[in-house]
Amino acid sequence: MRITTRTQNRTYLRRQLLLDGGAAAGVADVVRRVVAVQAQDADAPYIGIWARSREFAHGDLTAALEDRSLVRGALLRGTQHIASGADYRWLRPLISARMGATGLSPFRRQLDGIDLAELAAAARDALHGTTMTRPRLAKALGERYPGRESIALAWAAQHQLALIHPPPTGTWRRRGHVHVALADEWLGAALEAPPTIERLLRRYLESCGPASIADFQNWSGLRRLRQEVEALRPQLRTYTDDSGQELFDLPELELADAELDAPVRFLPAFDNLVLSHADRSRIIASPADQAIICPGLSAVLPTFLEDGFVAGTWEVRPGTLELSPFRTLRDPAAVHTEAERLLTFLQLPSDTTINL
Repeated sequence: MRITTRTQNRTYLRRQLLLDGGAAAGVADVVRRVVAVQAQDADAPYIGIWARSREFAHGDLTAALEDRSLVRGALLRGTQHIASGADYRWLRPLISARMGATGLSPFRRQLDGIDLAELAAAARDALHGTTMTRPRLAKALGERYPGRESIALAWAAQHQLALIHPPPTGTWRRRGHVHVALADEWLGAALEAPPTIERLLRRYLESCGPASIADFQNWSGLRRLRQEVEALRPQLRTYTDDSGQELFDLPELELADAELDAPVRFLPAFDNLVLSHADRSRIIASPADQAIICPGLSAVLPTFLEDGFVAGTWEVRPGTLELSPFRTLRDPAAVHTEAERLLTFLQLPSDTTINL
């Protein structure tokens, strides 16, 4: 069955809670729905959840991080995400087991000759029963391995161990040293054995499908998944997109009506909506637009949507919320109205103006 780009777009927006804003969804429901919220920037998850839940307030996410129902740590693609504690317990072992030592390549020279298992054990001993900042962990490991670059030791330990970054790290407007804690101690429960890829694929399709194998690999950061996905083919539904690419989905999930209205939405830097596919044509209209959104050096700019597609970027400048549309907007008034909501949420000074 062929599926148009517009149908993909509306289906994706609906599964990402961006058609109706997930009006009744609480913060835990939003995070679970998207599996994990990209959290490289401390404020970005707040904006991303706000875009998906009309009742969301800053304190909702902060409280969930403080009561440990949600946690922040390295997950998909080895980057910082916020996920439920329950999902972290199986996601982290799965991602860690399959990514191996790829995340350590920048530190290979500094780690030459070090037994990584012994390093992980030393870090675990240092963290047992406490939380500490990454520089403090680096200092402790540097004392254990004199003459070695201590920050490289701390990063390697973080890669080897399942670590949480507890509050105040990752909370609204919080800057400063990253705090670390052992995940099993923070959650009060052991991590699960790595599950099969089916569990991850089902969750991915629920939030991002229909999607190709390349899309799934791009989102997860894992490689060589074709054989495992092919083994699941009898349990999946397949579609063909406008370019002839095969897309997989769960048979119980419906496609959205291509003619559904898609309201204006403002999204943060590194939002899940932009990062969850290798082929982003379902959400970004042209390669030229994508080059602006993703200008290089792993940057992903804050964006806004009009009629379901990324219509431009935004940034906060002194005294101004600057909007940069890619082309003439269909409804500038609607974009301006949603930008006013964003101004309020960002808690910017009352005299901040919108430049559109």
